[in-house]
Amino acid sequence: MSAQPTILESRSCLKGLPVSFVIENWVLLSVALMSGGMLLWPAMSSGGGADTLNPNEMVQWMNREKAVVVDICGADEFAAGHVVGAKHVPLDQLEAKLAGAVKNKATPLVLVCASGMRSKRALAVAKKLGFENVRSLSGGMGAWRAANLPVEKT
Repeated sequence: MSAQPTILESRSCLKGLPVSFVIENWVLLSVALMSGGMLLWPAMSSGGGADTLNPNEMVQWMNREKAVVVDICGADEFAAGHVVGAKHVPLDQLEAKLAGAVKNKATPLVLVCASGMRSKRALAVAKKLGFENVRSLSGGMGAWRAANLPVEKT
């Protein structure tokens, strides 16, 4: 009569199982990893950080926190359409004119440009000037228009 294997001995037969599973199912595993990456990509590429807002979050911030919107586009882009009530301070003049446009540095501030790229760079300038509560509109005016939110032309 043979002795029954102990718990440790019975697990030894499973040692090769994970490796063989990976080898036999590499296509399934690669598809799972790719789909997971594709799900995470929008959050990572849109700059979905603490300093960005999507259009709906921006509307809530404007209504609840009384955030001031500063459009940092050039004059022609601003005239073509901007968020209703936005103040215009071009990016190249931001350091010199932002403090004059928004007096209270504790005021919530949203920076907006055409695509969201320049406003991300402008965040650093605003923070350097001492503005404490600054965000950027992720996707810029393109995302604002895509969300069918009101645009004002001057």
